[in-house]
Amino acid sequence: MAILKVIEVLANSSKSWEEATQNAVEQASKTVKNIRSVYVQEQSATVKGGKVDDYRVNVKITFEVS
Repeated sequence: MAILKVIEVLANSSKSWEEATQNAVEQASKTVKNIRSVYVQEQSATVKGGKVDDYRVNVKITFEVS
């Protein structure tokens, strides 16, 4: 039986929500092993000069605990 743990991570990108999600996974994988999935819980963006300036995501990352 596998034991899974979930952590919540906030990340951002100047390009897209997809890149922000990838940034969250890449940063988490530096210290967390056996990542199984990522769930995008919330998306938001900041606006500057009438254009989207920064894409932000709040994700839940699930990983297996050995």
